[in-house]
Amino acid sequence: MTAQLRTDGSLAEAFQQVRDCTESLAAPLSAEDQQVQSMPDVSPTKWHRAHVTWFFETFVLKPFLDDYVTLDERYNYLYNSYYEAVGARHPRAERGMVTRPTADQVTSYRRFVDESMARLFSRGLHERPEVAELVVLGLHHEQQHQELLLMDAKHVLSLNHFDPAYRPSSPKASMSAPSLGWVDHPGGLAMVGALGEGFSFDNEGPRHEALIQPHRLCDRLVTCGEWLDFMADDGYHRAELWLSAGWHHSRAEGWDAPMYWSVGDDGWQVHTLNGVVPVDPNEPVVHVSYYEADAFARWAGYRLPTEFEWEVHAAAQEVAGNLLPAQELHPRAAESGPGLKQVFGDVWEWTASSYSPYPRFRPAEGAVGEYNGKFMVDQQVLRGGACVTPGGHIRATYRNFFPASSRWMFGGLRLADDRI
Repeated sequence: MTAQLRTDGSLAEAFQQVRDCTESLAAPLSAEDQQVQSMPDVSPTKWHRAHVTWFFETFVLKPFLDDYVTLDERYNYLYNSYYEAVGARHPRAERGMVTRPTADQVTSYRRFVDESMARLFSRGLHERPEVAELVVLGLHHEQQHQELLLMDAKHVLSLNHFDPAYRPSSPKASMSAPSLGWVDHPGGLAMVGALGEGFSFDNEGPRHEALIQPHRLCDRLVTCGEWLDFMADDGYHRAELWLSAGWHHSRAEGWDAPMYWSVGDDGWQVHTLNGVVPVDPNEPVVHVSYYEADAFARWAGYRLPTEFEWEVHAAAQEVAGNLLPAQELHPRAAESGPGLKQVFGDVWEWTASSYSPYPRFRPAEGAVGEYNGKFMVDQQVLRGGACVTPGGHIRATYRNFFPASSRWMFGGLRLADDRI
């Protein structure tokens, strides 16, 4: 299995590689599991497989392949996610109610579209810049859904009383996390955002100057052991640590530990994609909301970094880490050594920055302009990727975003501090 979108081969090869990866990620799930939707934010696996297929059908094949004939017009309603310009869509919260098409029929749909894309490639239509840009966007869109597929499958399996594992693995030896250290930054004006070289989403630009205050960034992610200390100090029940909205949300939802944690016979345990395992105090904590991350930072006497503080550090780092196609699908303890660690992979890192447009941002024209811009309100930015993020998909300028209360995605945190 590979999840890397390579740029050194042909576009047709990259297309096939990404499409095959999606199928390999869905393969461990039964047809029944692929049908299930466990909460409004989660979509069935078969829906993800069909939606990314619909993207190529809608934005590439229908406009540019003159002999393309749609397999089933009803799919436009079922598998449109949020593109108002394309037409009506099935309600997101009710995707799990749709038992037809089956997972096998979705496989046939994917095969049908892939064969049509092969005709497009054979005719050289992908060499037209406007077509190539849409195909590349579709591949990165599919890689986003590869991650979402794993996030959603984890939630679905976590609610099964038989505690099924998505991919069972052998127990691994625990590795001690290094003691907490800091990396200083002098501050000043810095250029942030995508350079315009290679692929980036529209929300990563335009590149612009940002004023960075002198600060320091923790050299590793916050661990489960440190989170257990927060819990032992009654952190979930001390209103003075919480933002007002977070406090009320936490009380209404009954939060007293990260998502997927529960108390077993031998103490705290956690549901992972590899099954239920004891909480390892050395691993990065994951599946916490922005509200929880902010409360922990305040309890620890620090704060969360801004997205630009994070970016100026990350820009100097190699894009490598615990990312797909690693088989663990779970955060790992940091290795000892100088400098920043765990910058890419393991967990998405909550930042203190609200998700808003950069100066001079303009959405693209047409339906694809709905991709990011219209969501720029009431959400927080996360950076760095996670253990379920395809390695060829992440970069220092990548801006992920979720509502402050979201926990089912692989969210964790790194601390920051003002340098005096």
